[in-house]
Amino acid sequence: MSTLTPEQYLEIERAAEYKSEYYDGEMFAMAGAGLAHNRIVADTQYALQSQLSGSPCELLPSDMRIRVGSAARYAYPDITIVCGEPALLDNRQDILLNPAVIIEVLSPSTADFDRGFKFVAYTAIQSLRQYVLIATDRASIEVFTRQADGLWSQAKASRLEDSVELESIGCRLLLAEVYRRVQVPAAEATA
Repeated sequence: MSTLTPEQYLEIERAAEYKSEYYDGEMFAMAGAGLAHNRIVADTQYALQSQLSGSPCELLPSDMRIRVGSAARYAYPDITIVCGEPALLDNRQDILLNPAVIIEVLSPSTADFDRGFKFVAYTAIQSLRQYVLIATDRASIEVFTRQADGLWSQAKASRLEDSVELESIGCRLLLAEVYRRVQVPAAEATA
C-alpha cells in the first residue's frame, strides 16, 4: 500500500462524504458512534458550553479537524476547545492548529489507541493544556494536564458523585451530568 502525502490526504478528505483521520501517510475511516457515545458527547458539550459562556474559550464539535503537531497527522476529536483567536491552517478554515483542550469519548475498540498512540501524538501540540478521556462502558473520566515543566499529570474520577476540574478553561465536569442519559456501572473503588 502506498502512503499519502498530507496534501493528498487533504485533497481527498475535503471532497469526501465521510470523515477519515490521517496518521503518517495513512487514512483511517472513522466508524459511526453508538447511542451511549453520542449521548455522552452531547451532554458533555452541554455542560461545558454553559460554563464557557462569556469566556475567551469556545467549544467546537467533532467536525472540526485539527492538525496534530506536524502536518503528518490530522484528527477529529469528539470535542475541541480553543481559547482566544483560533489559528487555522489556511483560508479554508477547516483545520485548527491551537486547541487548548481535547476530549475523546472512548469506546472499547478505540480506548487503547486514544489512550496510547493518540495521546502521545496530541502531546506534540504546543497549545494543548488538557486531554480528557471519557469512558462509555463505565463511569470514568481521566484528565491529563500539561504542567509548567512540560510533563503531564493525571487525575481520574470514577463515581457518579465525582467531578473533574478543567483548570485550563475554568470548568468542572460532573460525572452525573456527563452520564445522565447513559446506564454505566461505577468503576470499582481502588484502595
